[in-house]
Amino acid sequence: MNHPASRNILRATLVAAAFSVLAACSSMSPEPAAPAKVADGVFTDTKGMTLYTFDKDTTPGKSACNGPCATNWPPLMVADGASASGDWSVVTRDDGKKQWAYKGKPVYTWIKDTKPGDKTGEGAGGNTWHVAKP
Repeated sequence: MNHPASRNILRATLVAAAFSVLAACSSMSPEPAAPAKVADGVFTDTKGMTLYTFDKDTTPGKSACNGPCATNWPPLMVADGASASGDWSVVTRDDGKKQWAYKGKPVYTWIKDTKPGDKTGEGAGGNTWHVAKP
């Protein structure tokens, strides 16, 4: 294919194929992002703060931590437009706001954890709070 016309046809075909692939990719729905990451074997929020579960959350899809409890254990809130997938689901709280849950258990941060990696809430509340693990 050393003929200039053949090279131009090949080039045009490759360019058209590349545009077709790009167009197909741009029309695909992106995978929903998980609301948490895993660090050191536990779930963390996007800031690296440890997430916890509460033993008193016994009704699937419902949080038992409201009012002052939620002040100390801030729920991992769902951003507008976010959608659940896999083991992650959305819980509607008593105040109507949306919170993330992993395998049906709502997840929270702990006000006394001051930096990423802290796990000071493990065993708190008479051993009713536990780090959330995948």
